Amino acid sequence: MTILEIEAFFEIMKSGSISAAAENLYITQPALSRRLKTLEEELGYDLFERKKGLRQIHLTKKGEAFIPIAKKWMAVYKEAKKVNEIDNRKLLNIGSIGSVSSYILPHVFKNFFIHNTQTRICFHNYHSFESYRYIDEELLDIAFISDDIFYKNVNTIPAFQEPMVLITNKKKHYPEKVSPQMLDPLKEIRLPWNPEYDAWHDYWFQSTSEYSVSLDQMNLLEYFLSLDNLWAIVPMSVAYRISYLDYVKVHELENAPPQRIIYYLIKSHNHSQVIKDFLNILDKELKLIPQVVSYL
Repeated sequence: MTILEIEAFFEIMKSGSISAAAENLYITQPALSRRLKTLEEELGYDLFERKKGLRQIHLTKKGEAFIPIAKKWMAVYKEAKKVNEIDNRKLLNIGSIGSVSSYILPHVFKNFFIHNTQTRICFHNYHSFESYRYIDEELLDIAFISDDIFYKNVNTIPAFQEPMVLITNKKKHYPEKVSPQMLDPLKEIRLPWNPEYDAWHDYWFQSTSEYSVSLDQMNLLEYFLSLDNLWAIVPMSVAYRISYLDYVKVHELENAPPQRIIYYLIKSHNHSQVIKDFLNILDKELKLIPQVVSYL
């Protein structure tokens, strides 16, 4: 069974005659008849009724039953042909926690594509523990995490370090340097950063303290900061990116939380050039952000 035979079947069915179908396919009638005969011999039954003296031919009952099968065959053929269209560019699978993906990586992606036109990127947001497993299973090539753990066959390498700062709505007037004691926990936009931050937060605000909003993703942070009197403690890279908003103010913290360290994960044997290129562009981006120290 070939594509030419299936095409012949559909064209004869549509045209209602061998002559019309042959004309539409730009082949001779004998050639089209041979294709149909070959198909019917392979199937073991007639697809069309042929009556002497009549130019029009009609499907047999078995021919009618063959229609959905022929359609499936045609669909599989087209799908198989598409394999040849698969992009042969390199594929870089990247995972990251939300704050890095929202406020740092977009600029890195933009510059990466300028210099790496032969590479595709597949990106996913993952929590740190998920990234370790996906790196180990080689579903990711590189991942950016904040909670480092030991994981066999996965290298955890420091990428950069940054201070934690306070961001507020400008309508609430704070001094340039703010003590945690000045902050009302009921006005907090609570964000989980890492275990070290959580310990600091529990010391100053107690683990049972209430809050205004709790977020585990970054995409709503800018909205909630637009509301009066709300505040959040965030890494400098986050504060730097949203400080352009006319209602946001960035403050230094007294007795600040430990600086946040972001790590990148790679498989022990994975030191590809495309990963090196990506890290090089990330390093350049990090050096544009005040108070961020790159280890790349």
